[in-house]
Amino acid sequence: MVTEDRTESALVFPGMGPAPFSEVGKFMVVNRFARKLAAEADEALGYSLFDRFREAEGDYSVYAQVAFLVNCVALAQWAEDEFGFVPAYVTGPSFGGKATAIHSGALSFADGVRVTERFAHCLDAFFAEDYAEQVATQSFARTPRAALDGVLAELTEQGEWFDITCVVDEDFAMVTLRKAKLEWLQERLRALGGLPLYVMEPPMHSAAFGALRERAAAEVLDGVEFADPHLPVVSDQDGSLLTTGAEIRDLLLDCCVRAVDWPGALASLRDKGVGTLYVAGQDALFGRVGVASKNFKVVPASPRLALRPRRRPARVLAA
Repeated sequence: MVTEDRTESALVFPGMGPAPFSEVGKFMVVNRFARKLAAEADEALGYSLFDRFREAEGDYSVYAQVAFLVNCVALAQWAEDEFGFVPAYVTGPSFGGKATAIHSGALSFADGVRVTERFAHCLDAFFAEDYAEQVATQSFARTPRAALDGVLAELTEQGEWFDITCVVDEDFAMVTLRKAKLEWLQERLRALGGLPLYVMEPPMHSAAFGALRERAAAEVLDGVEFADPHLPVVSDQDGSLLTTGAEIRDLLLDCCVRAVDWPGALASLRDKGVGTLYVAGQDALFGRVGVASKNFKVVPASPRLALRPRRRPARVLAA
């Protein structure tokens, strides 16, 4: 990996993965950035986020999602203070787009918190009330695109609907399809040497969910103000550079209907001279896959790292 000729840095907000209270609760009360933002979130929401997150069940509850957002923004602030860098760009795959909107200056923190809470409710309601088909997203690794295309061709022959809703690396993707075909897909992937991972519900990032985008525009973002960002945003959907508030608003809504193209976003950053990625948040995926680690210096900024005691220079005593 050669990055000497790419001197710029970018801030990355990862897509959401499991971040249970037992792993991040201490960070929320000990870290000064997280503590301040949690208090601001409480004011925006009208209740104690910490208390509700602690009592909530499931990795993706409404309160887990808001807490993940708060912690990601706090870790970005901590990382900039700790490492002394000034990012040239910011990006965030999938859920990370919300923190991206906040840190770029396009969306106020209070609005970002409320948008995250509302969107979580909207997403659950849409798939419970408006979308009749039972669908889910299967993630999988160790499956080159040629092998995947063969499996998807079999689904097409069976008359099945599917959509590639996230490309993470050259052999790592996510496919949304009917729940009834999940076991079949898992077996076919294993037969080809692939590694099926977690199943995500509810799904996102498919053109089939246009009604969800419309509902989110009306119920989540109506009346929310977006400013032009002071930090340029690179889209996780196509790698384009976003510099206006209207573009950031569309980015958040388009996450309902457009697939994540993480290799494309990283290629765009590389072309812009970025050699270092600071990943602000609990991340087990987007900063670790080969397309990131082989092409950039990746600096994690996780709750565990932020809680480590800082090394202080040794004191020199006068003779």
